[in-house]
Amino acid sequence: MGRTDEVSVSVVIPVKNDASLLRRCLTALAAQRRAPDEVIVVDNGSIDDSAAVAEQFGATVVPCALRGIAAASAAGYDAARGDHVLRLDADCVPSPDWVSTMSAALQADAATAVVSGGARFIDGPRALRGLVAAIYLGAYTAATFPALGHRPVFGSNLGFRRTAWLGVRDRVHRARWVHDDLDLAYHFGVRTCLGVVPSTGMGMSMRPFAHPGAFARRVARGVRTVLTHWPRDFPPLRWVHLAVRTRLRGASRS
Repeated sequence: MGRTDEVSVSVVIPVKNDASLLRRCLTALAAQRRAPDEVIVVDNGSIDDSAAVAEQFGATVVPCALRGIAAASAAGYDAARGDHVLRLDADCVPSPDWVSTMSAALQADAATAVVSGGARFIDGPRALRGLVAAIYLGAYTAATFPALGHRPVFGSNLGFRRTAWLGVRDRVHRARWVHDDLDLAYHFGVRTCLGVVPSTGMGMSMRPFAHPGAFARRVARGVRTVLTHWPRDFPPLRWVHLAVRTRLRGASRS
């Protein structure tokens, strides 16, 4: 990966049949002020030119036979070699300083091994983009906070230290029905502080609202993911567990 003066950064992009959007995403990554040391595109059974597009941009293509975004994302994290692992989706368009901002946030605080930012919609009715994005991300946080006991992470704008992934990789669920962002939040949340990076610029597609079925599937995956973590992570028990872990982390730093 070549760099000796700073941490190395891997970017992971799961994809399935999104060649044109992936090209747009990789074009934006190629314009980063701080170039990632590797870009990993996880091909989750595409029948279009997604893999070929990735190769044209010099990305490493990792095939993932197990269907579903949870499995594909995890395969990318497993393959990543960078000190910091950043994740976005094929329909995302990062601002030119996304890599540098996310990596700097991970370096800024030794107690925070996971950071997440927001996003804005870049398609759909222009007048509704800001409002719908705010409602979408706000509702996601409000709905999951009671179950988690802390903020969730957002997979379309996510960064973590590779060591944090190695600590949870054998615990995360990789089934097709899992809401991967929420599942990661469950596992990361009891092991490290989750930071928020509000200044990152990330554009994304309004595809979650393309038709009612798409949004309903996301909600169903979220509910099933929460239930999968019960009874161990039933909210009152998890809150106590988190409080104890936070106290122990504080004592170890004092």
